[in-house]
Amino acid sequence: MCSVMGYCGCGPLPETFLKGFAQTVSRGPDMDRVVDTGSGVLAFHRLSIMGLHEAGMQPFLRDGSAVVCNGELYGFMKMKRALEEKGYTFQSDSDCEILLPLYFEYGVEMFSMLDAEFALILFDGKTQEFIAARDPIGIRPLYYGYDDSGVILFASEPKNLVGLCGEILPFPPGHYWKGGQFIPYCDIAAVDAVIRDDLDTACAHIREKLILGVKKRLVADAKVGFLLSGGLDSSLVCAIAAKESKTPIRTFAIGMDTDAIDLKYARQVADFIGSDHTEVYMTKQDVLDSLETVIRLLGTFDITTIRASMGMYLLCKAIHEQTDVRVLLTGEISDELFGYKYTDFAPSAEAFQLESQKRVRELHMYDVLRADRCISVNSLEARVPFGDLDFVRYVMALDPAMKLNTYGKGKYLLRHAFEGLGYLPDSILWREKAAFSDAVGHSMVDDLKEFAEGCYTDAEFEAKRGQYTHAQPFTKESLLYRELFEKYYPGQSRMIADFWMPNKAWDGCNVNDPSARVLSNYGASGT
Repeated sequence: MCSVMGYCGCGPLPETFLKGFAQTVSRGPDMDRVVDTGSGVLAFHRLSIMGLHEAGMQPFLRDGSAVVCNGELYGFMKMKRALEEKGYTFQSDSDCEILLPLYFEYGVEMFSMLDAEFALILFDGKTQEFIAARDPIGIRPLYYGYDDSGVILFASEPKNLVGLCGEILPFPPGHYWKGGQFIPYCDIAAVDAVIRDDLDTACAHIREKLILGVKKRLVADAKVGFLLSGGLDSSLVCAIAAKESKTPIRTFAIGMDTDAIDLKYARQVADFIGSDHTEVYMTKQDVLDSLETVIRLLGTFDITTIRASMGMYLLCKAIHEQTDVRVLLTGEISDELFGYKYTDFAPSAEAFQLESQKRVRELHMYDVLRADRCISVNSLEARVPFGDLDFVRYVMALDPAMKLNTYGKGKYLLRHAFEGLGYLPDSILWREKAAFSDAVGHSMVDDLKEFAEGCYTDAEFEAKRGQYTHAQPFTKESLLYRELFEKYYPGQSRMIADFWMPNKAWDGCNVNDPSARVLSNYGASGT
């Protein structure tokens, strides 16, 4: 991960700009640089992943133009060679050094050409204007706001902009900003034509595209590790990587010290694929002591995101403190494509597809946000193979009737795609899904709820929750999270659309807790 920030206007730089920029030094602790373009300022904190030498430091400058980018550009060497044939020369091995030549050649059309997860701010020296853009899923974070003089600022995290901008909002994924407007260049959830492949063909494509998505994310000049929960998604990522690697991969798992569910399954996977495996245990006190820190680093009040971040944050903290791993592959974005436990209740294929599209378009506020912040605050980089653009486009376009759970097992297509091929044991491949926030140990969520119950009387809860009109807290736990959020991000709740909850309009989903544990189909998921 890296951190970018831009002040996109002439005039004196606000005194608080550098203070705000310093809030995300953990995203890029290796080096930092601030460049005055004459029409505004670009700033960069670097975490060295591709091109580890100082020549790869940003902002990249060329012919009066400049760019800062937090991103990974997959397959960039092919683009680099094509640009060299056009006469461009390069000083580093950094993938992001190709961005200015690409812009010179193709303008804003370049964003549609990238196979990447990225957030960038670019200064065009010829037109003296700024352009910003974000990848189609929003895997890399970017926020914006306006200062009192009307100048727009962009930054990797909202904490950079607190005190600088009145209202802080997420930069919409799949858009670029130019001339004061946000312009869409890719709606990754949209489907132009439904793909009606038969089951075996669809599963073959799913397998091939996911394998490619993992392989391209193994390329790094820094050391790579893997988060392994023992669930289907992270286990598949690890199993594919293990087959593609000449040496044992490094896997990491976390669980409560009393009732961890996933640790035993993660160990089974690690033994099966032959990984160098590390287990981390957390206690009730670890969770409660970290709660405020986690909410501050996340910049959210959402219950699901916060619960699921507790274990992820503590695991990444241990990895940062105890290893030399700098890149982590994770299993996010599978649920939005293939279904959650609650999408078993989808009343129709069309309803399933609409829900999937909604979740993919909102990912940057929930699961993707969680993975980014928990990993980057510990000076690590997240890579998400299930977010591979080609993979997402294909699965989103599949006939939604095929993705409905009519098989008696959720995520059937994904499971069947790897069935009988030796990637995972059947006990893992066909295991019922358990939510990460529950699978680290049911006691963790119970401890958080119990703690919140003790923070307010019933009367205090009703009075305090009534102060909020947007995303109004509906449990004492949600009120506690909201109050901690407001402590660090006062008045900025609209950065998050709402609470991540099952679709209450569906029969069986009208629940008041986001945990899959409260659903009637949870079954053996928690064992």
